[in-house]
Amino acid sequence: MNIISADQLKTYIGQEYTVIVDARGGADALERYKAGHLKNALFADLETDLSEKTANAADGGRHPLPDPENFSLFLGKLGITPDSVVIVYDDKKGANAAARFWWMLKAAGHAKVYVVSGGLDSIRTEGFPISKDLPAKGAGKSGYPFSAWSWPLFDINDVAGATADKEKLVIDVRENYRFVGESEPIDLVAGHIPGAVNIPYTGNLDETGEFLPTDELAAKYRQVLGGRHPENVIVHCGSGVTACHTLLALAEAGFEGAGLYVGSWSEWSRNERPVATGQP
Repeated sequence: MNIISADQLKTYIGQEYTVIVDARGGADALERYKAGHLKNALFADLETDLSEKTANAADGGRHPLPDPENFSLFLGKLGITPDSVVIVYDDKKGANAAARFWWMLKAAGHAKVYVVSGGLDSIRTEGFPISKDLPAKGAGKSGYPFSAWSWPLFDINDVAGATADKEKLVIDVRENYRFVGESEPIDLVAGHIPGAVNIPYTGNLDETGEFLPTDELAAKYRQVLGGRHPENVIVHCGSGVTACHTLLALAEAGFEGAGLYVGSWSEWSRNERPVATGQP
């Protein structure tokens, strides 16, 4: 299990071993957190805690992963240890920073980390106390014990090779209008990586913004993978964030092992790589 409902939070809140994290992205992430978050939830900033940006997005994309040592120290500041049960949510239905934080913790080797389906909206609806108070961070005195990402990561050259291999599958989870090249609201070039297929991450959710039931996710991705082993699947988005939403959905569906291309379209499109438009 990787995804829990807001109702299931009742099992974990108040337990000594539970650490709740509110993860958000954007320039106003901290202000949004201060305006209202689940009581006692600690803050994680996508822009500074969950990525280490370079001067040029052509080198690693818009949200490169932080150095493992730095992420280890951040986890220590939150009081997260290998024994912790970590509950993470965001204010984007789990599609943004929460899924990224989930992936990073799993890739650090952490066993028990769960994303709240529906995020802050579902937490509010369930009636949990929303607070503007800033809780004290955990009392961790040292970093989390890991030194390298253990889940599959792929670079720009790996992706280029994978698109030419019929045994492998490159999934682009961006909205279809961005994939086909109708417009590009964030990066410099519209279109997609030639050979990639478009499975928008929004398809992991129902009409209320909750994750689809596990059996529906399993049926969906069984068809998408077409018999391929997850290890032959690479997932990307614009900058390696919402791709983690689909990696979360895949893991929940029983297809753990797919890889992440962190640089994603933000890196690919800035490196004079081939660009395709329209439907494949």
